[in-house]
Amino acid sequence: MIRLKRVYEKAGAEDGFRILVDRLWPRAVSKEKARVDLWLKEIAPSDALRKWFAHDPKKWDGFRTRYRDELKAKKELVQQLKRLEKERGTLTLLYAARDVKHNNAVALKEILK
Repeated sequence: MIRLKRVYEKAGAEDGFRILVDRLWPRAVSKEKARVDLWLKEIAPSDALRKWFAHDPKKWDGFRTRYRDELKAKKELVQQLKRLEKERGTLTLLYAARDVKHNNAVALKEILK
């Protein structure tokens, strides 16, 4: 099972293995408070794609397509997440974006399924 959660929300037992999937560490969040088990910043969108998207919902479809294309070159990281899901049962992909519907964690979860 793959869950999504803003890194600013309180960690819970139901989260399972918590993975931060953002390239940048979230502002004003200590490592202790974040309770991140793995920071997989390499799986985040490139800086160029992140800046192009700028969390504009009108660019969402284009972002998802471009991000999927970027992940084709990072197959080992995608496979690592799939392995972790099998081993751990529940993964929670953590992200910092305010928009809960249009962010890289949402797109990544779609790609993993």
